[in-house]
Amino acid sequence: MKTTSYLRIAGFLILALVLIELTIETESGWAIEQYPVIWGILAVVLVIAIAIEVSITALENMVFRSLKPDAQERYTKLKAENSEKQFSGIKKWYKKMLNQKPIEKEEEILLDHNYDGIKELDNDLPAWWLYGFYISIIFAFVYMGYYHIFDGETQREEYLAEVAEAKEEIEAYKAANPDLIDASSVELLTEASDLKAGEEIFMTSCMACHRADGGGAIGPNLTDEHWILGGGISNVFQTVSEGGRDGKGMVAWKSELSAQEIAQVASYVISLEGTNPTDPKAPEGEIWEAETE
Repeated sequence: MKTTSYLRIAGFLILALVLIELTIETESGWAIEQYPVIWGILAVVLVIAIAIEVSITALENMVFRSLKPDAQERYTKLKAENSEKQFSGIKKWYKKMLNQKPIEKEEEILLDHNYDGIKELDNDLPAWWLYGFYISIIFAFVYMGYYHIFDGETQREEYLAEVAEAKEEIEAYKAANPDLIDASSVELLTEASDLKAGEEIFMTSCMACHRADGGGAIGPNLTDEHWILGGGISNVFQTVSEGGRDGKGMVAWKSELSAQEIAQVASYVISLEGTNPTDPKAPEGEIWEAETE
């Protein structure tokens, strides 16, 4: 069997693999690895294709051997002519793109230069190179007109638009997955609905130690600027989630409240700062100031 037959089959197999990878979406890894059935189908197709090639080649050889010598010669000649005609248009186009003189006609483009027996040919530039050069000139004018005359969207504008779109997608993802929040990603909630929900949680779970107005009882005063474990939404979220100081601080609420509920109650606690509770507890901890960049 001809080597080209095997190459053709291998080419079809590679093309099939590429099409599979392009059309099947996967979260990670190669699609072909995640769908072993596809491997089986491709293996069957490959075996069938090779079997057909082997059968055709064997049949051709059997028919060729049964012919008389003169018929074998005509058959060989006809096959060579067909092979020469095959893809003749592509072959002509390829030769035209190269724009080369045949070896037997190199004398026509031989220059007078002769350096130590090395001769120089005056070949024209390949047609594909010239066409590429002309296309690049046309592209340059189109590019200049689009971006510098008609105010086309610049790369910076495209980048900013993509960043804005990505932020919207992130916000939508956060809204759909509220329990993915942690101390490093939590943001201060200011919507009335979130603060109302945080107040309800506070009145149910926190009031006993901090009083309804946040003035402090067993727990510290939440209305002044002093914080034992740091202020700000990240620190307050961390304290509510993981608990206070070992042995004498608040218990961890992460097993009782969801991440979204912790963010809501932490935001509500921060909103209490600066209010005037009745008979507030003395300040504890240190004055906390947010870091500025």
